[in-house]
Amino acid sequence: MSVVIDGTNGVSSPDFEVDGVTGQLYPIVSGTAVTTTGVASVDFTGIPSWVKRITVMFNGLSFNGTSIPMIQLGDAGGVEITGYAGSAWIANTTNTAMSSGFLISGASDGSYIFSGTVIITLVGANAWTAFGNVSLINTPAVTVMSGAKTLSATLDRVRITTVGGLNTIDAGTINILYE
Repeated sequence: MSVVIDGTNGVSSPDFEVDGVTGQLYPIVSGTAVTTTGVASVDFTGIPSWVKRITVMFNGLSFNGTSIPMIQLGDAGGVEITGYAGSAWIANTTNTAMSSGFLISGASDGSYIFSGTVIITLVGANAWTAFGNVSLINTPAVTVMSGAKTLSATLDRVRITTVGGLNTIDAGTINILYE
């Protein structure tokens, strides 16, 4: 086996060759953790065009009302609010279909505190899929979600909000990793 790494393209994407197969290496990049209250959404922008996977992480996240939390994707034209398919489910309770974003829960009652991870992966041609497990840490329940969304252009942003943007964040931390 031979391995050659050429850093002439810069630290963020050196060329590599392993036994005649070539490609580029990209780092795993952590966003800046956001702990905020009183806002309806948190946007992570400036995501590079080479990104193939985004991990959205929540810790102690809660909202001031019953609108279901969700993740929306966007490109240079802005955040896309239609065309999401899939569903989210809270174990032993509610299954809810997606349409305006990747729901991270099948329901919300204003008292839920969410901690967990959603992984969003590029399938190709601006088509993305998502799956995740998020625990309701103050209620004995877990949510399971999966879905799909094709963007109109290359992804460059991720938004965490609620359905209709009706509620604000009142606690918790959100961050992303991308690679």
